[in-house]
Amino acid sequence: MTAGPDPAVRDPGLQPERTRLAWRRTTLSAAVVAVLAVKAALHEGPSATGIIACALCCGLWLGFLRVAHHRIRALAAGPPPPVLAPRHATAAVLCAVALAVCATVLVV
Repeated sequence: MTAGPDPAVRDPGLQPERTRLAWRRTTLSAAVVAVLAVKAALHEGPSATGIIACALCCGLWLGFLRVAHHRIRALAAGPPPPVLAPRHATAAVLCAVALAVCATVLVV
């Protein structure tokens, strides 16, 4: 009788790769949200409120991009990947939530 693979043994290379790809997908999604928010803000012509909202969305996207790039580089540094620092996790969550709120305000 042949036993299956030992569940306690896993390939440590797969988890960082999946996490890296997830960071890239999330960054791409944030870029799309920022572009759509800019488009919605400037749809009826530039206004002071629209320009401020655009600047805020772009700033939030750049903040998220910085955190994501830092994490992707840390994951690529080699095994084992370091734990995501709480301040970086908090920054990523706050940027994503604030970007979603800005986009929602612009659409509604």
